[in-house]
Amino acid sequence: MRKRETFKRTVMKIALPVTLQSLLQSSFSVIDQIMIGKLGSYSIAGIGLGGKFASLYSVVLGAIASAAGIMISQYIGSKDAKSVSRSFFTNLAFSIGLAVAFLIFCIAVPEFIMGAYTKDEVTRSLAANYLRILAVSFLPMAVSSIVTTMLRCMEAAALPLYASIFALVLNTGLNYLLIFGKWIFPEMGVEGAALASVIAQTVSCVMILIFFARHIRRQEEHLAVGWIALRKWIGRNTSADTRNRKQYLKIIGPMLLCEFMWSLGENIYTAIYGHIGTDACAAMTMTIPVQTLLIGALSGLSQAAGILIGKSLGAKQFEKAYQESKKLLKYGLVGSVILSVALIIASPFYVKIYSVKPLLHKMTGNLLIAFAVIAPVKVLNMILGGGIIRSGGKTDYVMWIDLIGTWLFGVPLGLLAGFVWNLPIEMVYFVLSLEECVRLGIAFILFRRKIWMESL
Repeated sequence: MRKRETFKRTVMKIALPVTLQSLLQSSFSVIDQIMIGKLGSYSIAGIGLGGKFASLYSVVLGAIASAAGIMISQYIGSKDAKSVSRSFFTNLAFSIGLAVAFLIFCIAVPEFIMGAYTKDEVTRSLAANYLRILAVSFLPMAVSSIVTTMLRCMEAAALPLYASIFALVLNTGLNYLLIFGKWIFPEMGVEGAALASVIAQTVSCVMILIFFARHIRRQEEHLAVGWIALRKWIGRNTSADTRNRKQYLKIIGPMLLCEFMWSLGENIYTAIYGHIGTDACAAMTMTIPVQTLLIGALSGLSQAAGILIGKSLGAKQFEKAYQESKKLLKYGLVGSVILSVALIIASPFYVKIYSVKPLLHKMTGNLLIAFAVIAPVKVLNMILGGGIIRSGGKTDYVMWIDLIGTWLFGVPLGLLAGFVWNLPIEMVYFVLSLEECVRLGIAFILFRRKIWMESL
C-alpha cells in the first residue's frame, strides 16, 4: 500500500504541474480565438489556419523534447551524469536550429504557406499576417521546451508552471490591448493576438531560464560537465562517442519523421476543412481550444509515463516499469471518460461564447460531440505511444504506428469523406478520426508483448 501511495504521489508531482502548464500554454490560443471570435468568421478562420501551420513547428519541437526526456530520464535512472549533460545540450542546440529554420520560412513566404490551406483571399491574408508575427516566438519556445524537459526529469516540474501562469496573465492583458486597440495601443486585430503571444512566450522563456539557473546550482551533478561534454561528443571519434551518436540518431530520427508526418497529416485534414468552406473551417477552429484543453488536461500522464517508466527501465527494473505503465493507462482512461461526459454536457454553453451565426453554433456543437466520443482513444494513444513505448527508446515502433494510422487510414478516409462522399464537417472529422482506433490496437499489441522494454 505504501509503495502504491508513493507511486501516486510521484505521478502527481510530475503530472499535475505538467498538466497545469499544458492547460496554461493551451490557453494562449484559447484566449486568442475567443477574443478574435468577436471580429467574425474570417478572423477566426485566419487565426486558426495560421496557428495550424505553427503547430507543425510545435509538434516537431515536441519530438525533440520527447527524445531529450527519454534519454535524460534513463540516464538519471542509471546515474550517468555525463550522458545527462550531453543529452541536454545536444537537444537544446538541435531545437534552436529548428526554430531558426522555421522562423526564416514563415517570415519569407507566409502567403505561399497559407495558400495551401484556403482559396479565400481574405482568410489567406489574415492567416499570413498572423503567422509572420507569431513565428518570432519560435526561438523562445525552443529554449523553454528543452529547459522545461530537463526540469521535469529532475522532478522540478512546478518551476516552469510559475512562468506559464505569469505568461498567461500577460498574454490575456496584451490581447485585450492589442486586438481591440485599448488605452494607448493601436487596434491590430489578428496581428495583435500574434504579437501578444510573442511577448508572453519571450517573457516566459526568460523566467524559466532564471528558475533553471537557480535550481541547477543545487543539482550540479546533473550538468557537471556542461557544454564541454557536448563539444567533446561532437569533436571526438572514440567508439563510445560514435555509439552515443548512433544511439541519439536512432531515437531522434524516427521521432522527427513520425511527428513531422503526423503533423503533415493533420495539416492535410485542415486543408480538407478549409476547402469544404470558410464556415466549416471556422467551426473546426472554434473547437480547437476545447480539444487542446481536454487533451492537455491529461497530458501530464503522458509526460509522467515517459519520465517514470524511463527511470525504471534505466535502472533495469522491467517488471516495475510494466506494472506502473498499466496503472498510468488506467488513470488516463478514467480521466478521459469523465472529461468527455463533461464536454458533452457543456458544449451547448461553449458555442454561445462566439458572436457568429446560428449555423456555426450548430456545426461547432456537433464537432464537439464527435470529439468527445473519440477523446478517450486519443488520450490512451498519447499515454501509450507518446509516453510508455517511447520511454524504452523504441521510437521506430511509434513511428510506424503513426504512419500506418495517419497515412493508410486517416488521410484516405478524410479525402473520401470530404471530396467524394461530401459528408458534413462533423462526419468528416469523425470518419478520419477512426485512425486513432487503428493506432491504439497496434500499440496495445506491442505493449502486451513487452518488446518496447529496453535500457539504454
